[in-house]
Amino acid sequence: MQTGDESMMEQLSLFDDRPQSAPLASRLRPESLDEYVGQSHLIGEGKILRRLIETDQVSSMIFWGPPGVGKTTLARIIARQTRAEFVEFSAVTSGIKEVKEVMNQAEQNRKMGIRTLLFTDEIHRFNKAQQDAFLPFVEKGSIVLVGATTENPSFEINSALLSRCKVFILKALEEEDLTALLRHGLKSPKGFGNLDLLIEETHLRAIARFANGDARTALNTLEMAVLNGKMNERGVICIDEELLAQCMNRRSLLYDKNGEEHYNLISALHKSMRNSDPDAALYWMHRMLHGGEDPLYIARRLIRFASEDVGMADSQALPLAVSVYQACHFLGMPECDVHLTHAAVYLSMAPKSNALYRACEACKEDVRELPAEPVPLQICNAPTKLMKDLHYGEGYIYAHDTEEKLSRMECLPKALAGRRYYHPTDEGQERYVREKLGEILEWKRPDS
Repeated sequence: MQTGDESMMEQLSLFDDRPQSAPLASRLRPESLDEYVGQSHLIGEGKILRRLIETDQVSSMIFWGPPGVGKTTLARIIARQTRAEFVEFSAVTSGIKEVKEVMNQAEQNRKMGIRTLLFTDEIHRFNKAQQDAFLPFVEKGSIVLVGATTENPSFEINSALLSRCKVFILKALEEEDLTALLRHGLKSPKGFGNLDLLIEETHLRAIARFANGDARTALNTLEMAVLNGKMNERGVICIDEELLAQCMNRRSLLYDKNGEEHYNLISALHKSMRNSDPDAALYWMHRMLHGGEDPLYIARRLIRFASEDVGMADSQALPLAVSVYQACHFLGMPECDVHLTHAAVYLSMAPKSNALYRACEACKEDVRELPAEPVPLQICNAPTKLMKDLHYGEGYIYAHDTEEKLSRMECLPKALAGRRYYHPTDEGQERYVREKLGEILEWKRPDS
């Protein structure tokens, strides 16, 4: 007589022996637009991408979105419905040699009137040379390029190639979409439809929330729960809260240290500190740390903030931020999190001035846009007789020799005489700098 566990093992073994032994997410991969879950803003009835696919007018495009939202699946659906030869390869395993071979074959196909649809997964992993290899063939129409990426194309894809591709943004799946997908996985013969399962609707919703918009994570979690479920005396596999808690021991927070979410979170940290909101600053900072961000990267951004947004209003902000960087370098995670907290709170509560940043940007603009003016002769060195004969250094006034420790000597080029870049504010300690600079400028006025 078989025990419940033995019966379950036999049932799962029979299941695994079939071709359906692939992971649940693979077995349930949709094969048509009607089966596809999510992205209704792109492939809903009457939407632009659906019309392009159904009328076989697909041009080169980039699918940009987080993991597990169906980028590869959508590309495969396009391949089935388009009248073109489909070629698929991954940027992870393909080099420039493979790219050129595919391009040459595509060019031969074009001469015979055959289109080639080239799907490139993780296209952001291709370097510039590899991406450049696509360009002439995309321009000539030898290939229809469909690339999938989790990275912001603006950062990772050559502008020349990007300009020739339509970018479609795929969104993280909603909780309702994921819950419906899980129900389908339980009922479908491709999934667990041949097993007797007991799992509550609230448990499915918990998995959907845990997956955080990622269909692959949701289905993998369900599969783990089913394969580890306990079979009762009636032969029903039961999935309870304790088992689910083990399968979801840590919420999957979306964070890519090199991609758009990386920039979104550091932006949120910076702007929260600028807005003097220490609580929000700490939340975004610890989201980054929890996602595996390098604490030294955060520390470097805090150093930047200390001058860009605090500046002369509190000149102690910069040495404190540098000290926190050193502390993070000495200790590393997890101990250095309190030092980063120290700096984030200090910078959030410090008086704010962006006068240094504005001075920096205004000066850089003049350097970029205006002619490169010569250094005024009065502040040039004159180490040789010839240079002295040419009046180098003539009229120079050594400020320390004057009673006021100042002179009215012009140090900017003649074309920029009187130009001001630094405009101190009244915030914090900078108000004293403002007063001091005001006195200096008043004294230097020719009529004073």
